[in-house]
Amino acid sequence: MPYAKAANGVRLAYQTGGDGDPLVLLAGQSNNHHWWDGIREDFEAEYRTITLDWRGTGDSDKPDEPYSTVGFADDVIAVLDDLGIDRAAVYGTSMGGRVAQWLAARHPARVHALVLGCTSPGGRHSIERGADIRQSLIQPDPDAAKQALLELMYTPEWLARTSGPYNTLGDATMPAYAKRRHLVASNKHDAWDVLPDIRIPTLIVHGTEDRFNPVANAALLAERVPHARTYLIPGARHAYFDEFRSLASPVVLDFLDEVRTHHAPGSPH
Repeated sequence: MPYAKAANGVRLAYQTGGDGDPLVLLAGQSNNHHWWDGIREDFEAEYRTITLDWRGTGDSDKPDEPYSTVGFADDVIAVLDDLGIDRAAVYGTSMGGRVAQWLAARHPARVHALVLGCTSPGGRHSIERGADIRQSLIQPDPDAAKQALLELMYTPEWLARTSGPYNTLGDATMPAYAKRRHLVASNKHDAWDVLPDIRIPTLIVHGTEDRFNPVANAALLAERVPHARTYLIPGARHAYFDEFRSLASPVVLDFLDEVRTHHAPGSPH
């Protein structure tokens, strides 16, 4: 297992697969690289995929100290540096999409194409999930809370015909303090002021039935990121990239291929 080292010495486990131009895949809050199991293969005929275990998850170190989406973005840069990669396409979903916003805004020379999936700008401008959703996820019965999360991630039809395993429900090996640190990092995310600084080709993808991260956030991002385009997947919930991968992955691939063809490094947006 290769490791990169963050500026403060934290070891970051990362994984690569496939061959071609680099594509960074960023998972959601309190999840490790397994979030992308069964999906990254869709990209590996054309791209070298790169994932990492966020600090606090998987095989990465788990320091009990404040985490932030800005800090997670710096961790991604540490991984790219360890691999000797100057520029990459970045596809971030959920909290990974929040991290991707900082990558594109703070490290524009390192990102040449950006995909923001089921995510939001954060802060007071974002559209928050309803109180009923939050309550369903913190109910004392762990089985009921897990079922509530499943139903936010996937449609009833999908759940009725599949039995898992589901890779989007969190890293079960995380210490409780790390889960809290991840929650705070995601909740404190606010990239509103820097979104207009993102000048690279950007695609925003969201499911129309996403109540975990309301679809209205896609429109906010599209209005805020210059020249961003949006693709909404009818009927999809939060884990659109998994349940609707046969639709979502080709859409993302087409976008990345178009950028690769028409936006050579250093060319204007």
